[in-house]
Amino acid sequence: MHKSKLSTFVIDCETSDIDRAAEFWSRALGRPVAKVTPESGGYRELRASPEEPLLLLQQVTHPSRIHLDIESYDLEAEVRRLEALGAKRVQFVKRWWVLEAPTGHRFCVVHPQRGPIGSDGNEWPSGES
Repeated sequence: MHKSKLSTFVIDCETSDIDRAAEFWSRALGRPVAKVTPESGGYRELRASPEEPLLLLQQVTHPSRIHLDIESYDLEAEVRRLEALGAKRVQFVKRWWVLEAPTGHRFCVVHPQRGPIGSDGNEWPSGES
């Protein structure tokens, strides 16, 4: 058994100025930019309530798009479950998997981002999709 749930909406920004992009999206969505630290690098977080998915901006070199992250304690089990549904592994990056849905959309499978996956997570039996 493993759990997973929608974690994050990631706004991929093909830009040299992630702060300017964050300012735009902050104003557009009415969400303040979270504190920027030296570890923030090419990422900026827009504040969201604990009940909402995270909103993250990511500086990228590919064309801008929006993707989502699914979080799970067991990345490998979740990736296998999604592969059984037709997803394809694209690349392992740092500590998460990039996958491609049968529709061509890219998304990531990541470790839990804000603590334990609670009762709002989906529970999946081993070997089932």
